[in-house]
This record gives sequence, structure tokens and C-alpha cells, in this order.
Amino acid sequence: MTQNLADTSRPAAAPTAANAGESRGWWRDAVIYQVYPRSFADSNGDGMGDLPGIRSRLPYLRDLGVDAVWLSPFYASPQADAGYDVADYRAVDPMFGTLLDADALIRDAHALGLRIIVDLVPNHSSDQHEWFQRALREGPASPLRDRYHFRPGKGENGELPPNDWESIFGGPAWTRTENPDGTPGDWYLHLFAPEQPDFNWENPAVADEFRSILRFWLDMGVDGFRIDVAHGLVKAEGLPDIGAGDQLKLLGNDVMPFFDQDGVHEIYRSWRRILDEYPGERIGVAEAWTPTVQRTANYVRSDELHQAFNFQYLSTYWDSAALREVIDLSLDSMRPVDAPTTWVLSNHDVTRHATRFGNPPGNTQIRTPGDRELGLRRARAATLLMLALPGSAYLYQGEELGLPDVTDLPDEVRQDPSFFRKAGQDGFRDGCRVPIPWSGTEAPYGFGPTAGGPSWLPQPAEWAALSVEAQTGDPTSTLELYRSALAVRRAQPALGGGTEVTWLDSPEGTLAFRRDSATGEEGGSFVCTVNTTAEAVTVTAPGRVLLCSTGNTEVTGDQAVLQADSTTWWAV
Repeated sequence: MTQNLADTSRPAAAPTAANAGESRGWWRDAVIYQVYPRSFADSNGDGMGDLPGIRSRLPYLRDLGVDAVWLSPFYASPQADAGYDVADYRAVDPMFGTLLDADALIRDAHALGLRIIVDLVPNHSSDQHEWFQRALREGPASPLRDRYHFRPGKGENGELPPNDWESIFGGPAWTRTENPDGTPGDWYLHLFAPEQPDFNWENPAVADEFRSILRFWLDMGVDGFRIDVAHGLVKAEGLPDIGAGDQLKLLGNDVMPFFDQDGVHEIYRSWRRILDEYPGERIGVAEAWTPTVQRTANYVRSDELHQAFNFQYLSTYWDSAALREVIDLSLDSMRPVDAPTTWVLSNHDVTRHATRFGNPPGNTQIRTPGDRELGLRRARAATLLMLALPGSAYLYQGEELGLPDVTDLPDEVRQDPSFFRKAGQDGFRDGCRVPIPWSGTEAPYGFGPTAGGPSWLPQPAEWAALSVEAQTGDPTSTLELYRSALAVRRAQPALGGGTEVTWLDSPEGTLAFRRDSATGEEGGSFVCTVNTTAEAVTVTAPGRVLLCSTGNTEVTGDQAVLQADSTTWWAV
């Protein structure tokens, strides 16, 4: 199943435009743009985004002003969970292209000064993976069964699951197999869909295989890996019962026997040694859902990974006190391990923040459109706040267009596997995965090559006004706000990396902080003011306006009016 590609062992040069920053660690202040391949750009008109489509849009990402591109999975997969069920980690799924397409994409990105980060899925494989299929065919005596978690069931005839663990997607985390002779067999563990059996990382063959996979893609030239379910690889010894139902509600509050076990850290130490062997500062990024930011910091100690997603920040509502608390906690937690704090507002698993902030406070999956005008105004302000903070920022494709979640997709078009299971995630992740609009007045709005052509999820008619083409050149558009913000972020000595903010006094419901250039460059200080209230607030102007999320900040003498739900950047 693995595709062959000549010259995969060549050492890859890092992007020329980024080399000057390698001594300080390019990832410490990088703006990284997430591409969800099936929804970014379709080159052949089949309704599914692909690698050639992404490659054709790389100049857009360079001009947007990002530093790196993170690609969600494009590996060979039956697509039971949109590619997070991998059948072959060294092959590109035909729906996305070939290894030659991946090679060309990496080369083009580097030529444009962009780095490429790819998703890696080490917690589980597809049930169509060669190892798992052999384990089923060969029966209980197969040595390959130890590469997964096969266990006999409980009960008189083994008819009950081995323990009480529940799948994140709903239902039990165990599925019973059938022996080659047709009799009921052992059960296997899957923390997600039944088509995604969990690897047993206690088996050395699993660790060996993933070290080989890392080298395969590093030799191809990728600049790093975003590690899916980085907190899930190691399970508690003996796979003990939890003793409670409705376990999804416990996530994020307690260390579970299947998540955030201390044994995962030795895995990442071994991976760090591999990453450090390669030129160009290759990185690892942990998707680690942990109970506290302090436990997240364990994944980015100096001999482990380079970054970890800050989900506590993503989960924080548009409230000044809550935002200040999570910002301080995030910076304080990462400072002792000398790792950059990361900031993110949206991704492929949560409702877009333009919709979340237009609804009352709740979880990260919202089923209602809310107040779209309010949501977009807050989303623009939240973006400027995020980009002003020290560390690295992640953008999710389409947020620069102000796209809302599509909350009214008909049931018959939904493809999120958790939508079809009970008692799991809400199952509404399809709403943030609808293909993005590029141009034109008719669907698929430039996503594919032909007007009126297909897209794997339907796009709303109102997205014609939100396309890249429609927003380019409009100074009031969200796209131009992002372009301006990223340009200012690059130009301002006080923005980007670092670990400190100096909070300034400000009225209730607002935030104000100062950042100073680490080099002491004259005129390098910067102030960010944020108004999270529904009313305008007057403050003393801290300097010269650089950028405002609402388009303008009224300044009269030394007084400035901060508009409702707005963020303003100031040069001091």
C-alpha cells in the first residue's frame, strides 16, 4: 500500500526566508495556518480538496503573512473519521493526490518561505491497517494482537466489555471481534470510532514503527508534526475501570486512565532526539487535552516537544476577567519550561469563534447561529488580542474571512462520525469544515474549478459575499484586517515572541497591556487595549493607533473612545 518516491532520503533545506530566525527558534513567534485538506481547494472538480489544490493556493498564504502551514491528515485512509483513521502512514490517499504531489507542495512552500507541518496520528490506526487486519485474520494467537489492546471480555461467556471505558464518540470504547472460525472473540479498545483501534505503546514494535514514520516524512522535508491525541498514547497499567458513566464530562477535569498518563513523556523524549538530528529546526506540536495548563507544560519541557495547543485559552469566553486570568495562567505555566505559549481560537473540531462569540457562554460546540453581527465583531477583536500576545498563534482556514459555522446542515449530508453515535460528542463538527469560498457568485465559489460543481459539504449562498475575491481590497473586510494585523505583527519589534505582558490599569470590562521590544529598540513599545463590553469606553490614549478591529478608534486630544467589543493596537 505504501507508495514509492525517488530521492526521499534527501536532506531538506529549511525555508530560506526563515533561516535568519533559527537561532531563537522560529516556532517561538510563528503564526501557523491550519489547512483542512478536504475543504481548502479542489483541483480536479470532484468536490474534495486535495494537495494540488493546496499547492496552488500557497501564494495566498504567503501574502496573508503566515509563517507555516499545518496540514490535517492526507494519508491513505478509509475516511471513517475524515482521515484520522490511517491505513498507511507512508502513503497519500488517492482522493488527495500522490506522494509526488506532497513532495511538490513541500518544495513550493519552502521556495515561498513557508514551513510545512503535517498531522501525525499515533494513538490509533484505521481498522484497515495491515497490522490490525492480520491480527483479525490470524486469530487470538497472532503476535500482532499485542500491538493493539485486545482483551477477553467479562461475564460468563465474555459477552461484556473488558472495562467500563467509554468512547469519545459515544458508546463503549470496546468492540467484540469474531474469531476466524466464526465464534465470538476478544474485544479491542478504541477510544474513538470502532474503525480506529488504539495502538498498544507498550509493544516495542509500535515505537519502532513510529520512529521510522517520523524519519520518512522528515526526509521528505516536512518541518514538523502536529501530534493528534498526544495525551492518549499510554494507558494506565491494567486498564482499570473508571467507575462512572458519562465520562466525556470528566475530560478536562481529571487525569483519566486512558489520557495524560506520565508514560507518554518518554515517547516524546525519543521523538525529540530524532527531530534534533535534522537541520532547519524541525518541531513537534502536542494536541494534548489536559486538566490544567501546568500539565500541558509537561509536554514542552526542553527535551520533549516544542509547542502544545492552549485549549484552556480556546475555551475561554469573551470576558475581560476570564481572559486576563487564562493569559496569566498560560504565560506563568510555560515560563518555567522555557516554551512559547500558543494561542488558538478555532480549529477543525470546534465551532468557529465567529459563531461561538455570537452565542451565550457555553461549550466549544454550538448548535445555533446566534447573533452573527455580534459574533463577527467579537471574533475580529479576539483575533487582534490573540495576535498581540507573546508566543505563537494558530489560525484555522477561513477565519480570516470571518466565516461563521454552518449550523443548519441537513442531517443527510453530515459526515462527522460522532453525529451518528449516542452519548458522545455533539457531532456537529461538520459545521466548521464546510469548504471555504475563494471567488465567484455561485457555489462552490472557486473551491473547485467549475462553477456549479460539487463540494463534499454544501456551502451557504451568503458565502459569496465572504469569498477571498469579494473581500480583497475592501479595507473594512475581515480578510484585510488579518493581512494588516499580520504585517504589523512582523514589523513591530515588541510583537511576536517573548513571555511577558505588563498589565495597565483600565476600566472594568476592558484590558490593557504593554509589550516592550526585547532588544530595547527605540520606539519599540506597544500597547493593546480591549473592550469586551457592549458599550463604548473612554480611556487615556496610550499612543498612536496602529490598527483597530472595528476600523477606527476615535482619539480627541489625549482621550480615546474604545468601541464596544473592540481591540486597538497602539505604538508607544
